[in-house]
Amino acid sequence: MEGRARTARVAHAERMKAKVCLVGEAAVGKTSLVRRFVLDEFDDRYVTTLGAKVSKKEMEFDAGERRVHLDMTVWDIMGERGFRDLLKDAYFTGARGVLAVCDVTRYSTLKELDEWVVSVFRVAGAMPVVYAVNKIDLRDEVLLLYGEKEIALHARAFDAPWFYTSAKTGENVEAVFRTLGQRVAAAGPAFSRSETAPERFK
Repeated sequence: MEGRARTARVAHAERMKAKVCLVGEAAVGKTSLVRRFVLDEFDDRYVTTLGAKVSKKEMEFDAGERRVHLDMTVWDIMGERGFRDLLKDAYFTGARGVLAVCDVTRYSTLKELDEWVVSVFRVAGAMPVVYAVNKIDLRDEVLLLYGEKEIALHARAFDAPWFYTSAKTGENVEAVFRTLGQRVAAAGPAFSRSETAPERFK
């Protein structure tokens, strides 16, 4: 009887809805990452995201003794600095996780992620963060101006795991979103979502 009850608990998945924000400078490949993750497609044409593009994906995770069915709403935020300050409250409110995206060919895009992540924290409180260092398919074609040491330094500030990704080849795209989803699911509804950022991010 006890074994049957345990099986029933495992079989029943707790449903959770979570909004996650993709942040980062323009042209780092945020829209392409979402397209690859949701549709498994890639398009070479660069299209500027106006405001935010919202996509959805469902996933399941084991989170401790819980089985979580996560309805992830992915907000692809426009990468213009002026926009970040102008409409951040509207787009960051209610976020449960952050995918911070930079371009492996432009070191400045990694450094800018500090301010992007802090902007989300100031609006929605601290939450799980994962770094995607995108366009790794270009590693043999261009001179890379930064590497694992610099990435780890920036990611560590937010206790964030990081991945090299490629929206073009699909490398680590599923892994980076699943890692974020797993961390959001593990954090659960009780994860800190105060209206202000932790003291060290103010």
